[in-house]
Amino acid sequence: MELNNLPKNAGSTHRGKRVGRGPGSGLGKTSGRGENGQKSRSGASIPAVFEGGQTPLFRRLHKRGFSNAKFKTRYASINVSDLNRFKDGEVVTPELLKELGMVKKQLSGIKVLGNGTLEKKLTIKAHRFTQSALKKIEESGSKAEVI
Repeated sequence: MELNNLPKNAGSTHRGKRVGRGPGSGLGKTSGRGENGQKSRSGASIPAVFEGGQTPLFRRLHKRGFSNAKFKTRYASINVSDLNRFKDGEVVTPELLKELGMVKKQLSGIKVLGNGTLEKKLTIKAHRFTQSALKKIEESGSKAEVI
């Protein structure tokens, strides 16, 4: 016996409900949807939080607390492998990266990530470096300067 020849267990499969098919099925006329209302219409989908037009609970409750999300620091990231386009001995600065279009917005600064390898000797000036990026930069003989 093989997996593709295994028989189905008794009672594990069911015939589909034939909705709207005459009086014998028990699901004729309104197809088990009841008479009127939004749920009886086609395409009706009501969100789980909908309360029938009553002001929702999340709007009735007091808004409390403080979120620091607005003020978090976000860095524009660049990978070590992206720096291979520069010539040996060049100084890579955030201004240069923005000018070349490698970074769209500087945000709170530039962060160098350690994805890929660096084959050039550069001086890289950025606001943050990951540990793996620092390791790869030192291995290639380049310098990393925190601004």
